[in-house]
Amino acid sequence: MPDSTPASCGQVASRSFEPDSGSAANKPGRLFDHSTGDFNWIDVNQQAVSLPLLPCTDNFCHAGLIIHHHPYSSFITEINAMSKQTTENRPLMRLADRPEDYQRLGIDPVIVQPFEDGMRMEDAKGTYEWWYFDAHLDNGAKMVVVFFTKPYTMPHLPLSPMIRINLELPDGRSVVKIMKFDAKEFSSSRESCDVRIGNNRFYGDLHHYTIQAEIDDVSVEVQLQGQIRPWRPKSGHMYYGPEGSERFFAWLPSVPQGAVSATFTVGDEKFSSAGVGYHDHNWGDAPIKSLIHHWYWGRAEVGDFTVIAANITAAEKYGYTPQIQFLLAKDGDVLADDERAVTFSIDQVQVNEATGKPVADIVKYEARNGDNRYVVTFERMKTILQSRFIDDAPPEQRAQLQESGEDGAYLRFTGYVTVEHFVNENRVALEKGEALWELMYFGHAITPPQ
Repeated sequence: MPDSTPASCGQVASRSFEPDSGSAANKPGRLFDHSTGDFNWIDVNQQAVSLPLLPCTDNFCHAGLIIHHHPYSSFITEINAMSKQTTENRPLMRLADRPEDYQRLGIDPVIVQPFEDGMRMEDAKGTYEWWYFDAHLDNGAKMVVVFFTKPYTMPHLPLSPMIRINLELPDGRSVVKIMKFDAKEFSSSRESCDVRIGNNRFYGDLHHYTIQAEIDDVSVEVQLQGQIRPWRPKSGHMYYGPEGSERFFAWLPSVPQGAVSATFTVGDEKFSSAGVGYHDHNWGDAPIKSLIHHWYWGRAEVGDFTVIAANITAAEKYGYTPQIQFLLAKDGDVLADDERAVTFSIDQVQVNEATGKPVADIVKYEARNGDNRYVVTFERMKTILQSRFIDDAPPEQRAQLQESGEDGAYLRFTGYVTVEHFVNENRVALEKGEALWELMYFGHAITPPQ
């Protein structure tokens, strides 16, 4: 999204919300759809009628939706939408894509260099960084491995390395392991990705990676060979705040898709399988919670298509401004990656009991490129991870976090993704397969009325 102009208009819409079965309220809610500039009134039976109202303008515009007099209104207020601040006095949030941005960062607008996947931040207070990998394996297992410089919920800490392993085994069992390490056990190259935490290592050169990690009775060893060139949305840096005092969050999908060979053990059980994987790298210089309220992020390989998609909603002080990041490729060639031509919507939202966060069963991205229209739909079947940040913190820090009002949560889902390709509105391709995606929720979600 260039600068602070209302280019986000049209990027976010939302539809039906499942009512609280315990609520006696039978009142309609309303949502604002930036793609039309209309309000839609919805009742508890999820029936909608469009009523034109309040067109999106430079001085009355923002990101997403508003729901009033509805059992989930308190949740939706968190992620909504209508800021009467002008674009002149509203704090900025932008995806950096100016020539001076690339020059300052020392990167090319298109070609990713190996140093970009090396350590980008100092291990100082207020910064964070992590290297992420996930895979869908041919034996039905799913795997996630992440190396952190510190818990991302506590960037105020000095260097506090951590590793996380998530496995969904072929029989459906889920395994989650987290281990924290002393700072002296961490090292990382700045020339390329080569991160060591204790006896664990995550290293590669943008094309081939090796990941080795062991926590308790769980160990993984992975070989990842890139099949799609390294990619990032514009510069990969999202800047928040007025120029001269901006803070940022950065994202680099170093391997949008790759061939995987993995061996992993759980206790006495040993598994080996090929599959398809993904690796990205994230870093920033301010607490994520101060910049971002929540995001949906997902990826999938389905048929000949590869999808990486995210909708990132800024924190309240940045007007809950949304930023879409999207890549759709086929046979290794990019079909669509201009976030300005993509819309995002959610449907069938429910409250996750473990975290208290609103979770959508349907997450949809729609991209246009000339006469081509692509619709990518994630359909949730299972929540494989649901954790509150406060529960993952060391016991001695939980009381302090509770006093500070910490309410963040992380949820990971499996299900199906559908990719539809239309040419002049005639559907020419339809593919469906398995997918993995997440909801990272930094902001508060208020308990719905009883």
